[in-house]
Parts: sequence; C-alpha cells; structure tokens
Amino acid sequence: MMETAIADHGLIGDLQTAALITTGGSVDWFCCPRFDSPSVFGALLDDARGGHFRIRAAGEGVTTRQMYYPDSAALITRFFTPAGVGEVVDFMPLAGATETTRHQLVRMLRCARGRIRFDVEVAPRFDYGRLAHRTEVTGGGAVFAAGGLTLALHAVRDPEDERLGEFEIHDGDLRGSVELSAGQVRGLVLESDPDGPPREIRPAEVYALFDDTIAFWRTWLAGSTYRGRWREAVERSAITLKLLTYAPTGGIVAAPTMGLPEQIGGERNWDYRYTWIRDASFSVGALLGLGFVAEAEQFGRWVGDRVREAADGASGPLNIMYRVDGTADLKEEPLPHWSGYRGSHPVRVGNDAAGQLQLDIYGELMDSLFAADRAGLAIPHQGWAAVSDVLDWVAANWQRPEEGIWETRGGRRQFTYGRLMSWVALDRGLRVAAEHGRPAAVERWMRERDRIYRQILDRGWHPGRHAFVQHEQADVLDSALLRMPKVGFIGGRDPQWLSTLDAMDEELVTDSLMYRYDPAASPDGLRGAEGTFSLCTFNYVEALASAGRLAQARQTFAKMLTYANHLGLYSEEIALTGEQIGNFPQAFTHLALVDAAVALDRAMDGG
Repeated sequence: MMETAIADHGLIGDLQTAALITTGGSVDWFCCPRFDSPSVFGALLDDARGGHFRIRAAGEGVTTRQMYYPDSAALITRFFTPAGVGEVVDFMPLAGATETTRHQLVRMLRCARGRIRFDVEVAPRFDYGRLAHRTEVTGGGAVFAAGGLTLALHAVRDPEDERLGEFEIHDGDLRGSVELSAGQVRGLVLESDPDGPPREIRPAEVYALFDDTIAFWRTWLAGSTYRGRWREAVERSAITLKLLTYAPTGGIVAAPTMGLPEQIGGERNWDYRYTWIRDASFSVGALLGLGFVAEAEQFGRWVGDRVREAADGASGPLNIMYRVDGTADLKEEPLPHWSGYRGSHPVRVGNDAAGQLQLDIYGELMDSLFAADRAGLAIPHQGWAAVSDVLDWVAANWQRPEEGIWETRGGRRQFTYGRLMSWVALDRGLRVAAEHGRPAAVERWMRERDRIYRQILDRGWHPGRHAFVQHEQADVLDSALLRMPKVGFIGGRDPQWLSTLDAMDEELVTDSLMYRYDPAASPDGLRGAEGTFSLCTFNYVEALASAGRLAQARQTFAKMLTYANHLGLYSEEIALTGEQIGNFPQAFTHLALVDAAVALDRAMDGG
C-alpha cells in the first residue's frame, strides 16, 4: 500500500507533541512524548513497518472530507457512505507548560445521518518500529507497552450504554469495528504514561475536554491584530506556528516530521523536529507582526539560556539548532529498515547540520530580539551582557567561510547572505544599545558593520550578472538574498536591487514559484535536485511589493495560495507536478505566508 500523499494530512497537537492524520482517518505520524521523541505511529514513512491508528468507514463507495473546527486545531474527518454519514473528531487536550510524558489523543466517533460502521486498527510501532511491544486487553480498553513507554487505549461510552464495538488482538495489534446509527457517539482516547489502567470514559468528560481545547484556541487566536485581506490563511498559519511551539521552553520546531523528501526517491530527507535559531527567530517575528507578544517573550527566555550557555566552539557561540529542551545531541543516523516516503531513503534521525557554522543565525536572532524590544519586551540586563559577548564574536568572525543558510554539505564558502545577516546582527545591536543606553563596544561594532556593508557591495555584487550573488567565488544567484530590502540593507527600488530581482525572476522563478538556488551551478554536496522552496516564494512576494511591482506581487501570492492543501497547510517545497514535498507542515513556509500577507496588505493600502 502506497503512503498517503504528504498534503493529504491534517495536524493536531498539544504544544508538546503533534500528530498527522490522513484524509482517510489514519494517524500516520505521532512521536511521543515530545516532538523529537521516537515515533509510535510512522506509516507516513513506511506503511508496512511504521505503525498507524486507523479509523475509517467500512464498505464500498466511501468518500471523505476534512476540515478544522473553526478557529481551532481540532480536526474533523467526515465519511460519506451509501448508508449514512459519519465523523471522526480528532484533538489533543493542551499538555500545559510543564514538561510531561502524559499526552492524550482523542478520537470521537459520531454518526450524523443514517448508519455507519467504523473499522478501527491500532498498530503501534515503538522506537521507529525497532522495538517489539506487548499488548493487553482489559475491560476498559487496551494497553500497549515497549521500551519504557506505555500507551493506554480508553473506550468512550457511558457504562449503561449498549456495547457497539467488537475488538480482538492480531499479532499485538488491536482490530475491531464500531457500528453507529444517527446521533450515537462513541470514541477512543490514546493516552501515554497513564495514571491507571484503561477505563471507560463518559462522552460528557470528552466533550468537556473538547470544549476546553476549543476555548483555548479561540482565546489565543483572538489576540491576533491582523484584519487584512487574507485572514483565513494568516490565522491558519498562526495556529500552525503555535502548534509547532514546545510550551515548556518556547522553542519552535521547524516541522513535526522527519525524512519527508525534497525530491521523490532522492537522498535529501532530513529530520526537522528541532528548534533552529533561524526558523524560530523568523517565527517569532511573524507572530509579533500579528500581535502575539507572549510567544516572543518565551522564546527570548529560551534563546537567552542558549546564549548564556554559549562557548566559542568550532561553530561559534551558538549551535544552529537544538532539541526542544535546549540540549544539543542531534547525532544523525539512518533507519535502514524503513523504506521511506515513496521509496525516498535514507530516512534520517538526528541532523548532523547541527555542527555547521552558519553566520546568518546571529542576524536573524538579533532581528527578532530587536522586534521584540520595539514591541516592549526589552532585553534584560543579564541577557544584554550575553548578547554583547555574541556580537563581539560576530564582529571578530563574520569573514569566516561557512556552510550557509541552506546547510550545504559541499564545503564552506563566504556566502553573501551570511555577511548580510552579520551586518543585521551588529546593526540591531547598535540600535538597541543606543535606544537604552546599554554598554557596548560601539566603535568596534560600527566599524565592522560598515566593513561588511562595503564588502557586500564590492564582492557580493557581480557586475556581469548585474546582481548580488550567492558568494564571491561564483556568479550563482541565491533567493536567500530576497531579504536584503526587508532587513534594510538596500532600498526596495534601488537600481542594484531591481536588477537583482530581474535576474532572479529570469533564472530562479518558474510560474511564480521560486527555487532556492541552482544546485547544478552551485554544487551543494548532495545528489539530485529539489522542488521550489515555498519560503522563498513568499519572500519573493514581499520583495516584489517593496519594489513597487504590486500587480505581480498580488498574482504571485494568489497563485501560491492555490498550492496549500485542503486545510491551508504547506510543506517545505512544491514539486514540478505541483504536489507538496519536504517536511510538513513547515514553520518556514507559514511564517513567510504571514509576513507576505502583512507586507502586501500594507503596500495595497498605500503604506
């Protein structure tokens, strides 16, 4: 059986972990107890060996539809059959801000019209399918356990209600069916690290959990200040970014998945379940733009801890990424027993890019801290001392060759984007110091900032291409540089920038979609190619708007919205076929959508 398409999934979560659920009602991805924990259900990457929790309507002629409960992260999968209409309502009650191993995945079954029979199969595969599990059926449900992790499956029904389900064990997996008529409700609750044996949970108790979960999401979303033209897409992106936030620390993961390919059948299959300094900084900036200040404050504390831990190692005072708890053990290893999504392997756990030198992260970090400062979240004095040390390091090291934002594995180069964001780091540090009268090596920071500026203009500009290029050793274009006007390095209508935009439009854009760069012209140490990069396409919208090319910006944005899945979710890239590829849903893409919508609204309103 071929894996369900990447785009045919919805996301639910409890702000400590998350699950992906197919349009056919199967939980095909779930890591427990954290985003970066081993998977329990991994059919997304290997349908035969990954494990799943399937609930689907029985019989022939079944069609499905999927939607989010309005203004929330609760997912409804609807089944239409010749005999009736049924629904599976999936949600995860919020786990709280204290790290816990106890999580609940609630699956409510309801018959809306006629009669319907749901087939159920619970087939966990612990530790990425590497551990055999034991199964025990009890009066109230079932228990699955392996490697120190226990999952309890509770039945949802009133004790006096008729038993409508029949279940049995097959090779350690639970299989059965539930037949409902109009108005009847049943369900299952999967709970990790339960405080007791499986029990029958009354529907009223589950409805209370549902109401509390919906109330949380609606209250949180009400804090958005966005009132622009694309409110539905922006708010769904905001909810997605919140779902990717690890509440105990404020770290934001790049995506809840691993191993989803950037090229079907290729080797570019990475683990994204970690907090990148860059991605999280961008995400905080996007949320700040919508009025969500608390997320920026919490991330500031998380990154402050990382800065205070900093030591000048081979890759600088900060790692480019961390686990959600702030630890840095991300050793990369393959899972050879998994086939990978549509045969794309190796499937990798961990990420060796964690040890790379990527100078741009300091600019993205300082830009987000500067934005938070302007929103009223001043950097504490203790934090400023640590930030000053980091900026001193940037001033001394910005000329070093590096792997760059795209995490190339073909050797270090002097990337223009790394220089650009080093300029941003020092510039924002100088502004904060001046605004608040903070002690700083002002003369040194200013001298190095201005040196970077001149070097980018001298060496980052290629006269033959009439464009800013990826690095000074080649004439390759790089869509990371779309951020040049956004960060204030150059005006959006400056002639040098307009000619750069023209060059990108000719070489990196295909039907409004933007590639990161051309791997054939700038080898990155990996085989194969990749799709267009959705972050860059939304950045392209912003760049077009800042250049005054409003009609083109609007058309590009409108086209990009058509590539969202049925729920408004985006993966990392778009393949030539138009399908979504890469890890899903991706924070990078959703934060860029928010930024593009805000910028486009501003431009259309004459701002």
